[in-house]
Amino acid sequence: MENAGYCDESFNSLQSGTSDEDMVEIAGATLDFSSTDDVPPLDRDYVSGYTSYNGVTEGVNGVPKLMDLLDEPLPGVGTYEDFNTIDWVREKSKDRDRHREITNKSKESTWALMKSVSDAFSGWLLMLLIGLMAGALAGGIDISAHWLTDLKGGVCLNGFWFNHEHCCWNSNETTFVERDKCPQWKSWAELIIGTAEGSFAYIVNYVMYVCWALLFAFLAVSLVRAFAPYACGSGIPEIKTILSGFIIRGYLGKWTLVIKTITLVLAVSSGLSLGKEGPLIHVACCCGNILCHVFTKYRKNEAKRREVLSAAAAVGVSVAFGAPIGGVLFSLEEVSYYFPLKTLWRSFFAALVAAFTLRSINPFGNSRLVLFYVEFHSPWHLLELVPFILLGIFGGLWGAAFIRANIAWCRRRKTTRLGHYPVLEVLVVTAVTAVLAFPNEYTRMSTSELISELFNDCTLLDSSKLCDYINVNITKSSNELADRPASTNVYMAMWQLALALVFKMLITVVTFGMKVPSGLFIPSMAVGAIAGRLLGVAMEQLAYYHHDWVIFRGWCSPGADCITPGLYAMVGAAACLGGVTRMTVSLVVIMFELTGGLEYIVPLMAAAMTSKWVADAIGREGIYEAHIRLNGYPFLEAKEEFSHKTLAMDVMRPRRSDPPLSVLTQDSMTVEDVETLITETSYSGFPVVVSHESQRLVGFALRRDLTISIENARRRQDGIVSTSRVFFTEYTPPQAPSSPAPLKLRSVMDLSPFTVTDHTPMEIVVDIFRKLGLRQCLVTHNGRLLGIITKKDILKHMAQMANRDPDSILFN
Repeated sequence: MENAGYCDESFNSLQSGTSDEDMVEIAGATLDFSSTDDVPPLDRDYVSGYTSYNGVTEGVNGVPKLMDLLDEPLPGVGTYEDFNTIDWVREKSKDRDRHREITNKSKESTWALMKSVSDAFSGWLLMLLIGLMAGALAGGIDISAHWLTDLKGGVCLNGFWFNHEHCCWNSNETTFVERDKCPQWKSWAELIIGTAEGSFAYIVNYVMYVCWALLFAFLAVSLVRAFAPYACGSGIPEIKTILSGFIIRGYLGKWTLVIKTITLVLAVSSGLSLGKEGPLIHVACCCGNILCHVFTKYRKNEAKRREVLSAAAAVGVSVAFGAPIGGVLFSLEEVSYYFPLKTLWRSFFAALVAAFTLRSINPFGNSRLVLFYVEFHSPWHLLELVPFILLGIFGGLWGAAFIRANIAWCRRRKTTRLGHYPVLEVLVVTAVTAVLAFPNEYTRMSTSELISELFNDCTLLDSSKLCDYINVNITKSSNELADRPASTNVYMAMWQLALALVFKMLITVVTFGMKVPSGLFIPSMAVGAIAGRLLGVAMEQLAYYHHDWVIFRGWCSPGADCITPGLYAMVGAAACLGGVTRMTVSLVVIMFELTGGLEYIVPLMAAAMTSKWVADAIGREGIYEAHIRLNGYPFLEAKEEFSHKTLAMDVMRPRRSDPPLSVLTQDSMTVEDVETLITETSYSGFPVVVSHESQRLVGFALRRDLTISIENARRRQDGIVSTSRVFFTEYTPPQAPSSPAPLKLRSVMDLSPFTVTDHTPMEIVVDIFRKLGLRQCLVTHNGRLLGIITKKDILKHMAQMANRDPDSILFN
């Protein structure tokens, strides 16, 4: 797979020594039963039945009878293989059985009661640990990225570990006009040739900037390739897929966490057009998955673990934007598949702990959780909704265009030789980015600093070119300044921003999806913020020179502070981010948490909704859904409607031209017959019927469970040979004294598989799969088994109905 959040070699180059803690699925016996066609089916987890066949009792007529209620569970039974989907119904049933057992035992003794209390409290303790760990990692990433970004420009003589701002804090020579200059901070030109002025010094700084950028990018892509192929991209498409029940072994493991944390700092510092906010969600989910192994109830239950991962996604947004409430809403709106009410409370608690931890670290030294926190004080006028909606239209158009261009580029990377040279691709894009970015001060600075500059509301103390207006003799109380005429420097800044806008729009298309950690939030916000600032300054100058126009008359008098260009930048940032991701509610809440004011919710809502409507009119998918489809992941999008009038019989397998369905009979097959069926097919499960003639459905048995049970019985139960009969019935009929011992496998059979009739409309079937999290259901006619429908069959059918390639669905 070659796109964002996915790396070539991802499936093939995972280390063979990956431990169980590195797995997304339940820790268990690591057995390789490849399944390429069907998916592991529904199966009720009879805890007492998954057992070790370690004893035989006397049956009828003295014939050995297999014990059905055995002492210890078989390792591997009830677990899942890599790149398969979990069974939500079975996992929830298993958790209910566990909870019921603990509740019943709690009445028997004080110790059992204490265990019950600790079990109930473990969820909150886990949230606390995730919040602390993710907050600490985010603080370290912020500090390190800030330092390495400044290292491209120079070094601090007081200590190389100080970034530019910290280096000049204690300097007495710093002024407001040149607050970034102090004798303790030396540029590379000053260190190498002894002067900071002149064209040669400029060339030295230029070359050092490009060299540092290439070094950081090379280290990032090399570490990802060598140690953790899954650490590339943003990770959000894969996390959405994992939360829907898919298993990607190692994606949330400790190696991925370590490498992603290190390479994220390097990738951001290289100056590439990417952000750290998306990958921070992946980092937080890695923390959640690793800490789940401390608590048994989360380690052994995939559905419970996904509740924790939903909360961890909220933590990621909380530390990325300093927005705990926005994080919870993001998890609910954008990434989570199953989000019960208790997960909402725990997500909020974990996001709160993470934000508090990050605030305690204070990575930016301004008591804020993000670099571009801003407060506006001027009110907005109703007529300004028109330019805000225009920004929404721009955001929607750019979002839709970006998705199409980026998906086309990623598809090209997958299908051509470009994908075979990930290191070279990263180095070339980094070199082009650095060479083009350095001459323009707005592309040379980090993207977070650029957004901070664009959001900024100009005050008297600002030395930025964006705030270098011509001062007129109009005084205003506090920090609010009246609208003023723009100077030559402001117009020069506008030209530089226009060039930066074109550069960011183009370079982000090829950057997102490379083999380094890369988020899309910050580049999208930067594009929108530049467009918004340009429009804001244009509106400001229009209001200053033409305040007598009808649109300004009555609310924008001379000497008043009518237009706030920084507000336009913020609205533009929200519009472009909404156009790319199709976020709405969570986006507005994140943006108002960034500004600390409720007054600007209406402009943000107008821009976010407009951008979503415009983008949806061009293409229904957001960037993450588009990458999920490009990867072929089995993700049933809840927002996608199924409106076709097809029936279950049109989708089920086998089709008319296919061979008959492979089934097990309840009492007429031998061990050899079952083993032959398993060997000759690649299905992950088999329906159990009364007989081949009647085709009356009895249940469903998993390929993995059958294999483990037969191997264990051969090893540990006397008399089990290839000619032993296999029974899925409750009682074993009398056997001839000379016949080998029978093998009873009823305990590994699901006695209540989901079934639909052959005339069930597919829209109902799709709804059942979505709401119950099914992996497959069986199709019957008058009680006779006809076929099977898997999640993959549904996704292929939906792709076919939408005129897409059904073979693009690669996994079950």
